[in-house]
Amino acid sequence: MASGESTVRPGPAPLPAGHELPGRPCSVASALDLVGDKWSLLVVREIFFGNRRFNEIARNTGAPRDRLAARLRALIEAGVLEQREYQTAPSRSEYHLTAAGRDLEPVIHALLAWGDRWVSPTPPVTVMHGDHELDSESTCRACGEVVAPRSLRIRVNRAGWDRSGAATTD
Repeated sequence: MASGESTVRPGPAPLPAGHELPGRPCSVASALDLVGDKWSLLVVREIFFGNRRFNEIARNTGAPRDRLAARLRALIEAGVLEQREYQTAPSRSEYHLTAAGRDLEPVIHALLAWGDRWVSPTPPVTVMHGDHELDSESTCRACGEVVAPRSLRIRVNRAGWDRSGAATTD
């Protein structure tokens, strides 16, 4: 991709047309508006862990059943989950991650790693990659280099905004 080109990714628009969040226009804010509450991320975690049925998700998240049902509906409407019937009489469904939901895997891994380092004295779970513990790092797909946080900068793509915030004309 040439420098200065914008990237448009396919997928459902999670926010209604004309809906603008307050503050800096930012994909982090939009993503958090969609999946940033505790229950949504715990639902995604459980489905990553292989627990796809309502009762499993409820038991392992501790979410109140009414709140869990609402989060599941919202995640389906946003295109993060899909519901698949596995039994017809009585009707029972499982929840599966869509491509958008599977793209949350590095977010879940990052939260697990952060929690293991800064919150939990002993990690409650370990993510395995084959026969060893996962030890991931970010690499740039364009150049193949390991990404160091201090090597990053932002390019603001929204008119009226710059790195420090809303551009002023005074």
